[in-house]
Amino acid sequence: MCIVMFFKELTSYVLTKSICLEFRALRWFGQPTAATHPHLLKEGEVTLGISKTEYKSRRTKLFELAKENFKNVSLVKNHILILPSATKLYMTNDIPYQFRQNSDFLYLTGFQEPDSLLVLHTSPDDSHDYHSVLFVPKKDPMKELWDGPRSGVEGARWLTGIEEVYNSEELERFCGDFCKRMGHFALWYNYMKPVHLEFDASVLRHFLKEKRHQFLETTVHLCQKLRVIKSQAEIELMSKSCQVASNAFADVMKFSYPEVKESYLHAKMDFECRMRDAQFLAYPPVVAGGNRANTIHYISNDQIIYGGELVLMDAGCEYFGYTSDISRTWPVSGKFNAAQQSLYEAVLFVQESCIAMCTTNHSLDEIYRKMLELIGHQLKKLGLISAKMKDVEMLKESTYRKQTHQCAQSSLEWVSGLKTMF
Repeated sequence: MCIVMFFKELTSYVLTKSICLEFRALRWFGQPTAATHPHLLKEGEVTLGISKTEYKSRRTKLFELAKENFKNVSLVKNHILILPSATKLYMTNDIPYQFRQNSDFLYLTGFQEPDSLLVLHTSPDDSHDYHSVLFVPKKDPMKELWDGPRSGVEGARWLTGIEEVYNSEELERFCGDFCKRMGHFALWYNYMKPVHLEFDASVLRHFLKEKRHQFLETTVHLCQKLRVIKSQAEIELMSKSCQVASNAFADVMKFSYPEVKESYLHAKMDFECRMRDAQFLAYPPVVAGGNRANTIHYISNDQIIYGGELVLMDAGCEYFGYTSDISRTWPVSGKFNAAQQSLYEAVLFVQESCIAMCTTNHSLDEIYRKMLELIGHQLKKLGLISAKMKDVEMLKESTYRKQTHQCAQSSLEWVSGLKTMF
């Protein structure tokens, strides 16, 4: 009997120890990995579809772009680029908002933990080469018990492929050492709109005040220039994000009915996107019934949409770092009236014509100008503006702005402004 009890206790101990070891192994990283999430990631991937090799290629291209900007400046031989991660934000006390990593930091590392920072700097031994340095939160068992696992130095090194990794608290020492050993360098840092206020106030502002740099530039335009060209892996992720949001839209339309609350459609969109493996909605959606669609960034979504009214939804989802952005208008009753149908078909014609122009033969400005022209002609056909109005006058009806976001906003003003005319 004693022997049986002994073996039972021994077996229980071994199983408990085994489970604890497995639990610790699974808690080693602060984000999904191929080891912990084999249903999501393949070996060698840092994030879904994006490998360590691709992330390294992005860092190399970014550093090359920085050097290219100073190729004719003999004073500058060295560069240091500083790109902080996002930090947690709190609703109140210890209740956090859902964390979303800074886009540029994520693009260059794939590392998804807050309070981290990437440094790219000229190699001390070869000005044509560079080093990547990653600073990450220190492992802390007590904090990890509350907030979840941290990768720590070793985990981050294995996960990202970046060899030189330190705890975030070592950033100040690193910056001091860099100033001592490197001269005549260009400092690249988004000092006008700091991403991480604590890093900026405690370390990076002091680094700037040392004035050891020859030039001070922002990393923003470099990252934008790099990110505008998409790899095949990125194209597939973007396509998946659009597919998820598009299918979710179709289900939301089917769910609509007279006197439905805008909040219900909002919730339905969120649900359908998450059920298709999106992490969350890309931004607070616009769900605007009737005349509320004339407010471009209407996000209250707290009214009732009555029968005979149209609803405008502007929504999208984020799928492993890549977002979709779709706007659609439909009748909650399931059927357009004659006036709504005419307007819908006019806008659809303009949209399809502009999509056909989305080739390398046309700039965004050209497509935008053509859109205004087509809208004007459709308004004439509908009798909403004088048929005698000349094209020049017709274009002047809308303020022409060259910036892409403003163009998109202006076109939405044109289209959404029509909704209450019928």
